[in-house]
Amino acid sequence: MRAPRLSRLRLARRADRTPGPAEAVTRFMLGSVLAIAVVVVGGFFAVGSIAIDEARHDSAERVKALGHLVEAAALSDGLLEGDEEARAELDDLVAATVISDSVLRVKIWSVDGTILYSDQPELIGSQFTLGADEIEALEEGHTEVELSDLSKPENRFERPANRLIEAYTPIRTPNGTPVLFEIYQRFSSVSADGDRLLTALAPTLLGGLAVLIVLQVPLAWSLARRLQRGAEEREALLGYAVEASDLERRRIAADLHDGVVQDLAGLAFGLAPVAKNAQGAGRAEDAAVLRATSSRLQQSVRDLRALLVEIHPPNLASTGLEAALGDLLSPLEADGITTTLNVEDGPPSVDDELLYRVARESVRNAAAHAAATAVWVTVTRNVPPGVRAAITIRDDGRGFVPERRDEAERDGHVGLALLAGLVEHAGGALTVTSQPGAGTTVHAEVPAP
Repeated sequence: MRAPRLSRLRLARRADRTPGPAEAVTRFMLGSVLAIAVVVVGGFFAVGSIAIDEARHDSAERVKALGHLVEAAALSDGLLEGDEEARAELDDLVAATVISDSVLRVKIWSVDGTILYSDQPELIGSQFTLGADEIEALEEGHTEVELSDLSKPENRFERPANRLIEAYTPIRTPNGTPVLFEIYQRFSSVSADGDRLLTALAPTLLGGLAVLIVLQVPLAWSLARRLQRGAEEREALLGYAVEASDLERRRIAADLHDGVVQDLAGLAFGLAPVAKNAQGAGRAEDAAVLRATSSRLQQSVRDLRALLVEIHPPNLASTGLEAALGDLLSPLEADGITTTLNVEDGPPSVDDELLYRVARESVRNAAAHAAATAVWVTVTRNVPPGVRAAITIRDDGRGFVPERRDEAERDGHVGLALLAGLVEHAGGALTVTSQPGAGTTVHAEVPAP
């Protein structure tokens, strides 16, 4: 069996949009390069973060070691009284063993916030308010490391350095008085450690990723070929499934039209003269029953014909899309729903059947679920530019929230979901917009090739 013309066109459009193996592998390579870039950038920040943590740990260990050295070798009680000899002795030790390319500044604080010693003489004797962390370090006897706040007045001489890490630990003078020993470490030394670590890791990391990509290219090519063949087979199966559904709908519609509908129509018209004869014979009650039965049969015939239109659309090539949509809306008008139809003139198109399917599902939902009082259907062609055909179905019904639509699909109401799939396979797009109390708008468009 040959695929129908509409299905073949859909498959052709879909095949045009399906990437080939070369394009798929190219995308894979580009994605891999992007992944490498993400790994490199992420690795840089991760290594930097690790380096900073390590630097904080090293700074804590360094300030404790230097503090113990100062406490044991050069810290005297005279420093508490401002003794010049005590300061000079401490100066010699700090200059020889503490100040370096990494350590920029040294300060020793009393518990009241007075700077007892600093390698910057202008700070000695100045009093500032100790922060909560400094006070806690003195009281609890532990070491702290943090990024320096260079806006503080006690750090005015360190501001040219831009970024510093300060570390402090409590030490004691020979008479047991606690003081706070503090060093300021250059932040550039921390970032340099991170750069060295990243430089050491980068060749191995990048080389491993490159080898992985090279090994995966043949596999990616094979998978892309298989996916392409699978997509083509699925598209072909979809085309045949749609055609089989159309054939079955057409058969059912023909059987109903040529059988039950014709029989009921003949029976309804045949009862009319019988009712007239009964009325003439004076059997008014029998005549009323016959007329009511005839009227009910005629209504049943109309309902069945409306159902036939839903089961299988008319021949759009012969009747035209506008006439078919008019027949689709007529049952709504019979139920008291106001309908408005605007169809832009144009020759019959392979898109008409798809537009009709969208309208049929949307109108059915509006009639069955929306409690709408008005429905508008609009068909445009070549508007906006790049869109070959578009249809919009709008109602003023109760509307719904998107979560309710997802719930309905889980419950088996998948009409709109299947419809969206058909539109997408035709190369188009379907959108559904709705809010509670604001009605629902369904819009589908098929782009120009």
